[in-house]
Amino acid sequence: MDKVISVKPLQTYLLEIGFEDGFRKVIDIKPFIERGISAALKDENYFHQVALEDGGGITWPNGFDFCPNFLRDDVPAVNVVTA
Repeated sequence: MDKVISVKPLQTYLLEIGFEDGFRKVIDIKPFIERGISAALKDENYFHQVALEDGGGITWPNGFDFCPNFLRDDVPAVNVVTA
């Protein structure tokens, strides 16, 4: 299982995600923001409240979350970050 060890909000809907093995990428989560619980992320201040989750994923205060394997394997990278 992949584990996210860092998450940094960039401009609206973009996140820089760092994984335990050193891989990092920038992802766009806008396609996952619709109605219901995810709608809160449309507010830029709320979007920036993203945090690491105990299970290795990312989450927001309302419980909306992404599992680390989904972030690594299924969400396309806008950019792969190199050190």
